[in-house]
Amino acid sequence: MPVSISMALAVIVSFAAALFITPKFIRFLEAAGITGKDIQKREKPTIAEMGGPAVLTGFLAGIFFFIWAKVFLYKEVFLYGEDKILVELFAGITTILIITIIGMFDDLSGLARRDKIDNFGNLKRIGLKQWQKPLLTLPAAIPLMAIMAGDTSLTVPLLGQMNVGIFYPLLIVPIAIVGASNATNMLAGMNGLESGLGAVLLATLGAYAYLHNEIAAAMIAFTFAAALLGFLWFNKYPARIMPGDSVPYAIGAVVAVVAIIGNMEKFALYVFALWFVEFILKLRSGFKAESFGVLQPDGTLKAPYPKIYSLTHAVMKLRPMKEWKVVAILIGVQAAIGMIVFLLIP
Repeated sequence: MPVSISMALAVIVSFAAALFITPKFIRFLEAAGITGKDIQKREKPTIAEMGGPAVLTGFLAGIFFFIWAKVFLYKEVFLYGEDKILVELFAGITTILIITIIGMFDDLSGLARRDKIDNFGNLKRIGLKQWQKPLLTLPAAIPLMAIMAGDTSLTVPLLGQMNVGIFYPLLIVPIAIVGASNATNMLAGMNGLESGLGAVLLATLGAYAYLHNEIAAAMIAFTFAAALLGFLWFNKYPARIMPGDSVPYAIGAVVAVVAIIGNMEKFALYVFALWFVEFILKLRSGFKAESFGVLQPDGTLKAPYPKIYSLTHAVMKLRPMKEWKVVAILIGVQAAIGMIVFLLIP
């Protein structure tokens, strides 16, 4: 069985597993009281909130299928041999698992702390503090550091080729893991936004990795993107489940893992452009502004501030529009960015 066929089957397994398990997780989360209000709906329905376990289940199902095919069908792994792809896969899986668990802890810690009124008069769930998040996500870099993942010679935008030596595993890897996992949590809050953007972003990274024969990176990116698509079926407008913090955290971790083990830092930085812009916009507000809009009587959303503090606000400034249209436009922009970067970077 060629690698491309087993990879395609693994992607199908990831999608199917996430599609199958998500409604079961929805029922479990609702029964356990792990829910939140969808505040951009007139009825403000209470729905399940913590999509990390469902997406992670789909991702692991696909990855483990690929590993099973590699070990038992390809017969490529020997008892005393070293397999670079498997080493990178297991290190990447470990990092993603750690980050997802931290995101789940953030979701769960907010259950007991609903003590803040947001800008729309709604009681807001407060999880981990801002300074705690980078500290807790830092240990997730250790698996990649331990295997010396990545190439110490990297291309930095505007600076060109640089060899950073031992500073790559000791400095660049932790910064990438912490930075990406926390950044993807900023552009969030609308039905299908995190999962839709994440699926497009990771599919783009996976395609680039595959074309450059970085099989481990491509496998991680494709299977996680497929799991996000399975989850998106229930997260799209009107959502039956919200991703919480665990899904955005995991998406950022996957981006960093794929960029590092695939030696594609430059490409990843460019396709990650939306989140850099979002960081700058949120920085303008001192990280106090929300990405939400103000619900209008006709069901459309209006930008909540005179100034733009999020890319969602920028879209709503064009004209008030339904939530799903805001999300669709941003997903379209991300897809366009991916295609442009593909043309510019060989």
